[in-house]
Amino acid sequence: MEAVSEGTLKDLKIELDDRAATCVVLASGGYPGAYETGAAISGLDEAEAIGDVLVLHAGTATRGGTTVSDGGRVLGVTAIGDTIRASVNRAYEAIGKIQFENAYFRRDIGHRALERLGI
Repeated sequence: MEAVSEGTLKDLKIELDDRAATCVVLASGGYPGAYETGAAISGLDEAEAIGDVLVLHAGTATRGGTTVSDGGRVLGVTAIGDTIRASVNRAYEAIGKIQFENAYFRRDIGHRALERLGI
């Protein structure tokens, strides 16, 4: 987007990664209905230290130097792997490092793709 706004898109070298990616959303318990905010979130650095993991903040805020939940869809944990199975496993490994009160996530992300592949 920056290259578009600066008129330098023609100079941009785009690199694609053909590995599989999986994103699992960590939500506040009760979402999409009523949910509480303000729960301290820990383990973010540990999750990203796994490698090929990116934690995207959606419903978070910083209060007193601490990252806290501030919405229903709190974090998107994205992992890359050589296969779909590897990316799914890595995403759930990363989620295992992250904690906040009443955190909720689906445990079936990627299952349809794996079934289609017969894995």
